[in-house]
Amino acid sequence: MIELRGIETFYWIATLGSFRAAAEKLHTSQPAISQRIAQLERGLDTCLFDRDKRGLRLTTKGQALLAHAERMLEMKHDMLLVAREQNVISGRLCIGVAETIVQTWLPTLLERIHTTFPDLVLEIEVETTPVLRSHLLARQIDLAFLMGPLAEPNMENLALCRYPLAWVASTQLQLGEEPLSLEQVGALPIITYPSSSKPYQVVRDMLIQHGVRKPRMYGSASLSMAVRMALDGIGTSVIAPIFLGKELAEGRLRLLEVDADELPELSFTASWLAGTDSHVAAAIARLAAQIAHAAQGAADPYCL
Repeated sequence: MIELRGIETFYWIATLGSFRAAAEKLHTSQPAISQRIAQLERGLDTCLFDRDKRGLRLTTKGQALLAHAERMLEMKHDMLLVAREQNVISGRLCIGVAETIVQTWLPTLLERIHTTFPDLVLEIEVETTPVLRSHLLARQIDLAFLMGPLAEPNMENLALCRYPLAWVASTQLQLGEEPLSLEQVGALPIITYPSSSKPYQVVRDMLIQHGVRKPRMYGSASLSMAVRMALDGIGTSVIAPIFLGKELAEGRLRLLEVDADELPELSFTASWLAGTDSHVAAAIARLAAQIAHAAQGAADPYCL
């Protein structure tokens, strides 16, 4: 059986470096600390610490589990705050969101926030990742769901989801026998994310390296516009098919097999600046991570 106090004990031993220090922190005895860890290791069926003459250190599995333990303790802290103070999660929070998130699980998150934190007022800004990053650093927004992580000092990042990219085109577009070469898809415009984005730059470089000297790239910050152009047969598209289920199922769009290097994934994080007033952003980020993980684990053939 895995108990929260065992997880808390594991966290403080790993953080403080010894059973004795953890016992002092948790106001208990070293034998009690040892008993909790033994019980936790039995519950997890793994060894968390290596003990030898050089001292105490985490095993490889212990290192992997430490971040999970920290998140569980943070969730406990948030629960206690909500229980003790009726309006602890209140006020106004400005969230910046990349459009891929808008098109996937953001509505579920907003519904959950409304139900769980009715006193919290939200402002939503939909923008590209470079713009969201600059607004976050300027403290014009409190929390961002963007392509990350961000490496700036005092920046906190929490992984949300990863979506694969794919070559997509209208079923009315006659492109020839597949797999298609980059020269074939490069004969038409390539519709994708904005020119400042990683997908745009990777696809452009890929085309140039394969002899397409002046690729026509149509970058759009509006995913709905990019999908519309693809449906109209203006060109092929490089986009995350996670939100194209209806168009693909109806046969209006199709996934293309292209003889080219693997496209990068879109990796999204919740990012916010750490500070004494960042507990609300952190709590909403953790809630977003739960919802994003659940959405990504759903039965979707285009979801990793």
